[in-house]
Amino acid sequence: MQLQDKVALITGASRGIGKAIALRMAREGASIAAVYAGNHEAAQKTAEEIQSLGVKVKTYACDVSDFAATGELVKAVLADFGQVDILVNNAGITRDGLLLSMKEEDFDDVLNTNLKGAFHLTRHLYSHFMRKRRGRIINISSVVGLHGNAGQANYAAAKAGLIGLTKSTAKELAGRSVTCNAIAPGYIESDMTAAIPEKAREAILASIPAKKPGNPEDVAALAAFLAGDSASYITGEVIRVDGGMGM
Repeated sequence: MQLQDKVALITGASRGIGKAIALRMAREGASIAAVYAGNHEAAQKTAEEIQSLGVKVKTYACDVSDFAATGELVKAVLADFGQVDILVNNAGITRDGLLLSMKEEDFDDVLNTNLKGAFHLTRHLYSHFMRKRRGRIINISSVVGLHGNAGQANYAAAKAGLIGLTKSTAKELAGRSVTCNAIAPGYIESDMTAAIPEKAREAILASIPAKKPGNPEDVAALAAFLAGDSASYITGEVIRVDGGMGM
């Protein structure tokens, strides 16, 4: 198991891609600090699945858009686990709408969670990784951050910003053997994509060379690889998991 004796702090871990990453890293031997926003029942169910794999797991409710709250979260995780080796910034929300009618609060909410949330956790763990002289930071971006998408200016801006944050963090921490990479999923089956109307879904699938959606486990497999020793010389990269959509 390539992540034996490692501790992974994963935001948005109660469902979807975050849950898949937590389970995959647990199968690779990592202990899991699973962070969630508000769905306590889903978080507990995920924790039970992780615990059945024989690794340590603890859940933490936290609004990642709150700088002070994330600082307290990191203190709690370090007190409970003694270390953090892997940070996965996955927490994200959507507030879709055309720019013409988008409310300022909808723009701000998405950036505060999807982009500033990643900054907050990275900022609070920065010194810890520096002292350890080892660490893995994995930011979950999106192909929307690479190409944009009508009706998602806020989401695209946040995910594009996450790519810039990834590259800057990678440059700052590379000398301490800390890597930072971004994963850009394409159309992945999840609660979020389940709400897409059937006609729009068909149009999206037609644009994918693989002619099918991905699943959260596809993203989780890459995250587990980037978290391991085999990826120690990969940093500052943005890797798409999109069935060829971005070609």
